[in-house]
Amino acid sequence: MSTVSVRSRLGHGRVSGSPLVLITLTAFLTLFSILPLVFVFWRSLQSRDGAFVGLRNYQQYFEGGGAYHIISNTLTIAVVSTVLTIVLAYLFALCLTHTCVRFKALFRGGALLPLLTPTLLSAMALTQLFGTQGYLNGLMMGHSIYGPIGIIVSMTISRFPHVFLLISTAITLSDSRLYEAAESLKSGRFKAFLTITLPATKYGLISSSIVCFTLCVTDFAIPKVIGGEYAMLATEIYKQVVGQMNFQTGAVVSMVMFMPALAAFFVDRYARKRQQVALTSKSVPFVPRPRAGRDALALAYCVLVSIVMVAMIAIPAYASFVKFWPYNLGLTLRNYHFDQFDGAGWQSYFNSLRMAILAATAGTVLTFSGAWLVEKSTAPRWLRDTYQSMTLLPLAVPGLVLGLAMLLYLNASGNPLGVLYGTMSILVITTIIHYYTVSHFIATTSLRQLDPEFELISDSLKASRMQVLLGVTLPLCVPALLDTWIYLFLSAMNTVSAAIFLYSPHTMLASVAVVNMDDAGSYAPAAAMATTMVATCIVMRIVHLVVSSALARKTQKWRGS
Repeated sequence: MSTVSVRSRLGHGRVSGSPLVLITLTAFLTLFSILPLVFVFWRSLQSRDGAFVGLRNYQQYFEGGGAYHIISNTLTIAVVSTVLTIVLAYLFALCLTHTCVRFKALFRGGALLPLLTPTLLSAMALTQLFGTQGYLNGLMMGHSIYGPIGIIVSMTISRFPHVFLLISTAITLSDSRLYEAAESLKSGRFKAFLTITLPATKYGLISSSIVCFTLCVTDFAIPKVIGGEYAMLATEIYKQVVGQMNFQTGAVVSMVMFMPALAAFFVDRYARKRQQVALTSKSVPFVPRPRAGRDALALAYCVLVSIVMVAMIAIPAYASFVKFWPYNLGLTLRNYHFDQFDGAGWQSYFNSLRMAILAATAGTVLTFSGAWLVEKSTAPRWLRDTYQSMTLLPLAVPGLVLGLAMLLYLNASGNPLGVLYGTMSILVITTIIHYYTVSHFIATTSLRQLDPEFELISDSLKASRMQVLLGVTLPLCVPALLDTWIYLFLSAMNTVSAAIFLYSPHTMLASVAVVNMDDAGSYAPAAAMATTMVATCIVMRIVHLVVSSALARKTQKWRGS
């Protein structure tokens, strides 16, 4: 075939392979996202011997009486944690955006520290501070940190950065002209807050509330570490599957936990659509003016929040060097000899590192490729819409439900994919699926910022869109690619729930090893492994910032022109 004929086929945007690639990505999501959920739902309708029993398992589960108690516990924890987190994060965001407090970048970085840590780290820190032998146990006034108090505090701390990011973005959209009008009308500051600030951020509050609620409902690590005997849906699934090998009831509980997460997802989608309509491009950024008293209070609050966030890392890090906490506080490196406390030893850490790198790299390629085909290719519209819709599903699926669904799916009779069970490949695939939606959003947001005229010009010149992708789109999207990679790496390094049912002795992950060691009473070694994970995430985040800055100077010069 001549070069001219090849160019003719590629010209006018007809990239012959794009439908095939999009079909492949759609099949990937079908195989590892939709079908596993179908299998877990089907298992909830079967007896132990595989016979179809309809809703009998659901009936038996709810007739036991404990189901309503567990659901009530879970929803109570989620609601209380969400309210506390929203209030504290909103106040912190106001301090950074509506006051003249100094060191804003430093405080912002401190508030985001939990993003670099496993969620269970805050629970471990609280047990060291307020546990039976904790340094500050006297402050509990007879109450126990093991139970709802510890779960709520730990969830509030671990969800704080997620809520803060969403709320601070909403607050920055405040229109300065409205505050000037309120001041000229002699309106008080509190009235201005109720009539201007709060309404302007209502969709940000709705979205952050839904995100926080969903994360609290589906969290497994925190109630496992600090929950004690307080039963919640996530720990109930683990208890049924691992403790009793009752996959039917585990599947039932998974479906029950899936319902509030799915409902929250649809509410969030509705709120986001309303938010797009409400936004205006004529807003004038709000610039605060100095007020000594207010700024002093804001500084004190920001310092307090930052101390708490740093303490959640520093306290377990200190415990990891203690000989025998809390009786012998001499320093040692013995706790880092993981072979003495966990069968996998250091291999679990290297497994996590390997899995995180593979998931980040493969996930970035897959999600960006899919986003580019949806936004820039001329594949059939129905195919692009189908793929786009399927990318939203993982966001509504709790990690523990996904892990159990994958377990049942891979071990189903006759499934050729069963060979993947217990391998590094299935851990990588499950992690990619678990965080697929956010990665896809990052890529599509970046691609939509590029003028479609790039492709139109290439079509008129009879050049292939692949040339535009390699020569124009990829260089311009370098920041988004790097953001996707580091997001997937950090998420994969710290994930617990999505992998808790899928590892084998040879693929034990560091996050799972932390849970197992803490469960066995080896607190200091668990803290040592968690500290190693945090140090790795911090180092990779610094490398990401350095590389991003260096590449941006080369590929993003056009932004300053």
